Amino acid sequence: MNASVSKYLFRSLFVSYLLSGILLLVLSLALYQLKLPEAQVTPAVYAIYVIACLAGGFLAGKGIRNRRFFWGLVNGVLYFLVLLLVSWLHSHGSLAETSRLSVTLACCAAGGMIGGMMS
Repeated sequence: MNASVSKYLFRSLFVSYLLSGILLLVLSLALYQLKLPEAQVTPAVYAIYVIACLAGGFLAGKGIRNRRFFWGLVNGVLYFLVLLLVSWLHSHGSLAETSRLSVTLACCAAGGMIGGMMS
């Protein structure tokens, strides 16, 4: 992988995490103000993952300009892996259920691929 590809991937991941941080902040404020039940919050978090990876995949595809579908997928999977690593470190070595991890990976990968295709 050459320097320009890694530069675009790093930039797209940075934008993905920045966007997800902003959207999660908005969600937490909405949760506080509207007293939303947890059953409504979980799908919103998955939607935020998709939106963030969609934006990252779009930026990766625009920057790299070839195999956009693939680089969008790579962006989504890298987003998931960093998210998984941070969650694992924060929870002192324990992970969520496999079903939750599978859904999160699918959301991140699909968002990244669609973003790459749209670029």
